[in-house]
Amino acid sequence: MRLIGVTPDWNAQAGKITVHQDYLDAVRRAGALPVLLPLTEDAAQWDAAAGLDGLLFTGGGDVDPALYGEEKQPFCGEISPLRDAMEFGLLRRALAMDTPVLAVCRGLQVLNCVLGGTLYQDIGAQRAGTLRHSRNDIPREAAHAAAVEKTGLLGRITGRDALMVNSRHHQGIKALGRGLRPCAAAPDGITEAAEMPGKRFVLGVQWHPEGMSEKCPEQQAIFNAFVEACKR
Repeated sequence: MRLIGVTPDWNAQAGKITVHQDYLDAVRRAGALPVLLPLTEDAAQWDAAAGLDGLLFTGGGDVDPALYGEEKQPFCGEISPLRDAMEFGLLRRALAMDTPVLAVCRGLQVLNCVLGGTLYQDIGAQRAGTLRHSRNDIPREAAHAAAVEKTGLLGRITGRDALMVNSRHHQGIKALGRGLRPCAAAPDGITEAAEMPGKRFVLGVQWHPEGMSEKCPEQQAIFNAFVEACKR
């Protein structure tokens, strides 16, 4: 059975790492064992974790804008230097080793920044005429459609040229990172998914497929394809 490393969120006030059960269930349904990783600044442990069969970068708080060359604005949310340090280091090693990566919500944002891209610190505040992307009131329900590039990785996985997706983010990709190819977009043009052609499997999605995966086969298919890529 393949082992999938799962990055946790960090609750600094409570001193706890957390992960939503939906991530673990989606990985298990795909036939792999999720392994919750500790938050650590020990680079030797990042090297060891990159030796897992695959890595799942989960959602959570905002990326520190300093990591993509900007000053933090008042509308940027809470940041975690510890989580940023671990995930940036771990992801760089995973990409260098061609370890399969699935990056969800914050995970896509981390992937984009690692590759030199930038983010909207708050989509609504910085880009006029956009959808309401922060729909935490309906975490498991579709909030809007996403147009899918059918020849891209996401299109090949789902067989769809459009998906209904939930939406629980207030940040998003502004300038795309080097080597990333967008493969899905919201009606307002915000990038909803991006891939890295030439890698075994590197896919980032801005929504939370794990929250819809139990009832939506096309959302579970994302995890199935990820785990399948980990077997090669």
